[in-house]
Amino acid sequence: MSKAELWRELRASLAFVERNVNLSRRYLGWEVVFLVYTVVNTLSIGLIGVGAPGVPADARLVLYLLTGALLWSFLSVVFTEVGQAVQWERWEGTIEYTFMAPIRLVTYLSGNSLWAVGYATLRTVVLLLATAAFFRLDLSRANAPGAALVLVASGLSFVGLGLVASVLPLLSTEKGAQATNIFQAVLLLISGVYYDVTALPAWLQPLAWLSPATYTLRATRAALIDGAPTASLLPDILRLVAMALVLAPLGFFVFRMGAVYALRTGKLKRNG
Repeated sequence: MSKAELWRELRASLAFVERNVNLSRRYLGWEVVFLVYTVVNTLSIGLIGVGAPGVPADARLVLYLLTGALLWSFLSVVFTEVGQAVQWERWEGTIEYTFMAPIRLVTYLSGNSLWAVGYATLRTVVLLLATAAFFRLDLSRANAPGAALVLVASGLSFVGLGLVASVLPLLSTEKGAQATNIFQAVLLLISGVYYDVTALPAWLQPLAWLSPATYTLRATRAALIDGAPTASLLPDILRLVAMALVLAPLGFFVFRMGAVYALRTGKLKRNG
């Protein structure tokens, strides 16, 4: 690919980011509603560490639960937004035209993935500020740059999983997006979002080490709660990068196969 072609594809990717920004602006009121819902839900989870019956209030437990809630919000938004970009086009009846347009599929997916990571990061920052103010969290020892590095590495892995799940909206306009929640539920169970993975039954624990969320949560908690230096986070960051190198191409391959199947069988026709 020449430099001019590369620049053209990059600009096309940014155009998909701009389209997603405009879609969010169109429904800005609903975006605020769901953000408030997420803030309230996160605060409720944090309060478990303050007032669970029979358990003494523990600032570390509060921070442990809040870190899980914040990270799960980040990862689930990345996961959901990649699939929702397809869902929007299914509802508006434009996806078949997008696939026939003179752009590469990887350009289309890169633009939507870039939007998903950026949007998830923005929401997580708002959530962090809200929870820090509510619980008066002391983050003076936290290694924020290390935690941010972990999030970048995990975002790439979750984009790959999101591409796999976004095949479902391709196949069903009405129920495909909701079905992506199945992927999230499995990850929520096995990744230790609100508990250590050693709490899982022995037969389920091997699956935890296949999930990028497990390493993301472990490394981010070490950075935010214990103030672990970035050098000590590198093993988990490298695992996340290795997972991204596998999951991102796998996600692209699965999505491409799904798109070819949907085009061949006429499933992209808007009829509902």
